[in-house]
Amino acid sequence: MKLELFNKPITNIEADITVEFLTSDDLKEHSEVKMLNKAGFQAEQDSICFLHEKNILFCGIDSKNNDDIRSASVSVVKALKTSNYESAKLNSPNIESISGLVEGFILGGYTYNNYKSEPKIAKLKSVFVACEASNYDEFQSSFEDALIIAGATCFTRDIVNTPPQELNPQTLASLAQKLAGENKLDCTILQEEELQKERMGAMLAVGRASTHGSALIHLAYKPKNPKKVISLVGKGLTYDSGGLSLKPATSMVTMKMDKAGACAVLGIMKAVSELKLDIEVHAFIGAVENMIGGDAYKPDDVLISRSKTTIEVRNTDAEGRLVLADVLSYAQDTLKADALFDFATLTGACMVALGQYTTGVMGHSSKLKHDFSKAASNSGELVGSLPFNKHLKKLLKSEIADISNTASKPYGGAITAGLFLDRFIKEDMKQKWLHFDIAGSAYTESPWDCNVHGATGAGVRLMSQYLKNL
Repeated sequence: MKLELFNKPITNIEADITVEFLTSDDLKEHSEVKMLNKAGFQAEQDSICFLHEKNILFCGIDSKNNDDIRSASVSVVKALKTSNYESAKLNSPNIESISGLVEGFILGGYTYNNYKSEPKIAKLKSVFVACEASNYDEFQSSFEDALIIAGATCFTRDIVNTPPQELNPQTLASLAQKLAGENKLDCTILQEEELQKERMGAMLAVGRASTHGSALIHLAYKPKNPKKVISLVGKGLTYDSGGLSLKPATSMVTMKMDKAGACAVLGIMKAVSELKLDIEVHAFIGAVENMIGGDAYKPDDVLISRSKTTIEVRNTDAEGRLVLADVLSYAQDTLKADALFDFATLTGACMVALGQYTTGVMGHSSKLKHDFSKAASNSGELVGSLPFNKHLKKLLKSEIADISNTASKPYGGAITAGLFLDRFIKEDMKQKWLHFDIAGSAYTESPWDCNVHGATGAGVRLMSQYLKNL
């Protein structure tokens, strides 16, 4: 489906059907109010009403703010995709809500049917947005930025949704190389021999039982005279069986999504390079598969990480933090960045704390957390801050190593995982680092907002908005 913006009246645009958003107050003054009343339409948020004989689709909204326009646009695109209309047109909302309109149509209309033998193809091909405004250039700029970010989010969704027999650490590295070639990014891949030279004992242990070699992916977007330098780190567990601490069968289903942190970072790199932001951004991804076998790492093993911190393994299903420990170390030694952010589907405990819709944010900097809270409200993503404290930190104590990979008590699991990562953040980066736990927000089996079944692309809109704000 193609979404286009035009600087002309809606009456001058040819389309099969016209879409109108109506508040309850708008409804009272509308010329079709009698017919709409007969249909029982009351302009409630996301409610729809077709007047097929007049080729009009009405959708109710509570207000014209970004969230309500996004949600209504999802309802509209779903209704249009089940119809026989090939094109639709509508008037643009205010400039503050143009991104919500784009996200609603593009993300709400997203489908992943690559493995359907007979996929259902919607007849809807084009949606035209009319915009008559003195500041049309601003509208166009916001519209195009929103298209880029929505496209990068769909790109991320596609990778997360790709099943594990097709996407493993090596094919993920190849995908990163392809993105680098298309978007003019620098790309470096460290294979296992180089990881050995870097002494990445924690990361290598996690991937040891897989037939697919682990890899560290480094992408870089380097504009001239950048205002800031940002490092992004992504957890790329292309599949997580739990290792010898084997997951129950039902918990293994959907574990293709354990690479969502890495995929989000790739999507952010795509967005940043296409937005042409004047910020240098580096992505570091630990691509690993956590499997079982005679060579699998074991509970009771003591691993030596890249930073030389020793780690007692108490649970091989707490593997993502082991990979991130080495990748965070490598990222900090490779690049002196103004900020460091990691994205990971790290803990089910984060869903217990915040629900499945919200990304958990952890770190020491109140200012960074505040900045991301603001970016979240503008991006349409939801974030919640989880506080570090010294008492939970004590739960990671090991009697035989420097730190344990799981806490001694089952409470505050998302926070103790964040505190584990904090052990591998250098002192001069403590106030410049945030950890994003996207375990709940990265994947859904029940559609909500502009998220359909499967991957959501969590983190892409949030980070793109934050970087734009810089």
